[in-house]
Amino acid sequence: MSESLPSLYFDLADWWPMLSSPEDYAGEAAIYHRVLVEACAVSPIEVLELGSGGGNNALHLKTHFKLTLVDLSPQMLAVSQRLNPECEHIQGDMRTLRLGRQFDAVFVHDAVSYLTSEDDLLAAMTTVFVHCRPGGAALFCPDETLETFHPYTRNGGHDTSDGSGRGLRYVEWVRDPNPGDGRYVMEMGYLLLHGDGSVQAVHDRHVFGVFSRDTWLRLLTEAGFIPQLIVDDNEDIWDSGGGELFVGHKTR
Repeated sequence: MSESLPSLYFDLADWWPMLSSPEDYAGEAAIYHRVLVEACAVSPIEVLELGSGGGNNALHLKTHFKLTLVDLSPQMLAVSQRLNPECEHIQGDMRTLRLGRQFDAVFVHDAVSYLTSEDDLLAAMTTVFVHCRPGGAALFCPDETLETFHPYTRNGGHDTSDGSGRGLRYVEWVRDPNPGDGRYVMEMGYLLLHGDGSVQAVHDRHVFGVFSRDTWLRLLTEAGFIPQLIVDDNEDIWDSGGGELFVGHKTR
């Protein structure tokens, strides 16, 4: 994992819903639900999500599953608790977490992209394997693989609907300054509109790991899973041309 995680998930966590609206996740959450159901031997009920962040996927998945949500950031868990008060929330690191119980399925969204070494990625996969029941499945959703990565820029943002007058606009610039080192960066600029009308500008750097498809499949096998790659090319769903989903089937 990168040495310094972005301010977005800590000091700026309260602004998260204005950067990434929960309603925008309905389409991809429907795909995750379908993949998890199809991947498990028995339709899953209890699902663990690692790196659950502000709970945007959970808002949609909780209509199908009983969710336990884990994130490294207490601040992001607080955001999620406001959105998903009926879900269990636990602070923890996906590389080392041990809850002492198992789930029908385990879901890891794009927080897995912050793992920048094969050792860290394998550690997270081992955590997932330990928490997955036999006959269950794991779903990993990295933002990019080595085969799909390409530089891009994007912008967006939202205003609050609570009458506070707050809003956020952002620009993100994704690039690979050192090709071949297994990492890429996302430079993000936020314009934060405060309730008093003042505007604050913030620069935030996100460092991600990028691995080949073969590396993903090999590490899933090392962790104990039977691996599967699912490629979904629905351009209306995947912002950056992603849609590569890695499934781990647990048979024992």
